[in-house]
Amino acid sequence: QVQLVESGGGLVQAGDSLRVSCAASGHFFRPYAVGWFRQAPGKEREFVAGINSLGGRTYNVDSVKGRFTISRDNTNNTVYLQMNSLKPEDTAVYYCAVRMGGATSYSTTDYSYWGQGTQVTVSS
Repeated sequence: QVQLVESGGGLVQAGDSLRVSCAASGHFFRPYAVGWFRQAPGKEREFVAGINSLGGRTYNVDSVKGRFTISRDNTNNTVYLQMNSLKPEDTAVYYCAVRMGGATSYSTTDYSYWGQGTQVTVSS
């Protein structure tokens, strides 16, 4: 069993930066892929970024276009999502998720464990 806790969300203005964190307990992060997803009101949950067990990164380029960076600290069992140049359309609840395999995936159904989410609100 893996427990995930997101933190670092908040209310910011357009153009600001924010870093959200995903801390795991109950198991080691190292062998697994971790993804960040987000869900805005009335929309489906969408993939934002992922990092595989070897540190390789995948981004939803259409959404983040070089503004977001995912990283992981296996020593502290934490994955980060650095978000720069935030836009109002980035407003959503951000979730991290663990896939019990080394490769990332765009599909929510490929992830076994989810955090409770952290709200990010970007005002214009």
